[in-house]
Amino acid sequence: MAAELSPIDKAKFVAARRAVDFVEDGMRLGLGTGSTAAWMVRCLGERVREEGLKITGVPTSSRTAELARQCGITVLGLDEAKWLDLTIDGADEFDANLNLIKGGGGALLQEKIVATASDRMIVIADVAKEVAQLGAFPLPVEVVPFGWQTSKALIEETLVGLDVLGREASLRMNGEAPFVTDEGNYIVDLHLQRIGNARQLALVLNQIPGVVENGLFIDICDVVVIGHGDGKVELRDINEGTTAEERIEFADSDNIFADLDE
Repeated sequence: MAAELSPIDKAKFVAARRAVDFVEDGMRLGLGTGSTAAWMVRCLGERVREEGLKITGVPTSSRTAELARQCGITVLGLDEAKWLDLTIDGADEFDANLNLIKGGGGALLQEKIVATASDRMIVIADVAKEVAQLGAFPLPVEVVPFGWQTSKALIEETLVGLDVLGREASLRMNGEAPFVTDEGNYIVDLHLQRIGNARQLALVLNQIPGVVENGLFIDICDVVVIGHGDGKVELRDINEGTTAEERIEFADSDNIFADLDE
């Protein structure tokens, strides 16, 4: 089964496989949402089954919670866990300073709350997610449904005075209806192409009435684990200022490939 994975999936898998090595017995972990995070949850489940690893997971979405339970991971809410040792999550984009765009899967609010309630955040990503400047990926902004069109208009008006290349905003849809987050909110995606000052944009967006949170994660990520399709992984630690390269070997016999039902 491993041989049948695409290069992108192999890159996501090796990043996830390496990231779970940071997990120690007894930890309380934030579990991210998305395709790369799903690999991470499966890798954790494998360690729980084979090593008897005892951990508690705080999922960032209902989808992740369901997968974690299926993998044998004990799940708690953040209010029960209170504070976390580590969060491992994916990203839609990251730059050289490990600033991120997240929210492509629609879970940015819970993801940001969980990440900031952790001692450390590790991001797992394939190499294609690295960018020189954030903005090519649409920036998600979570808004309350009441008056969402007004919030969208205010966002577009605000963008005129900011250092961005594009200013198109669109309501995320799920078929014929608006996409609804786990908190019952909508998402407006901003097609900015290039973000000149991500920190300023994040602060300004959150001042707009109706905006709940935005998908810019600034100064939150500590380590990024970058996967490549040939099995190479690169680890960058923003706090230590270090970069290291390793190689992950895996075989079709790995238990993680036994339940690929997504």
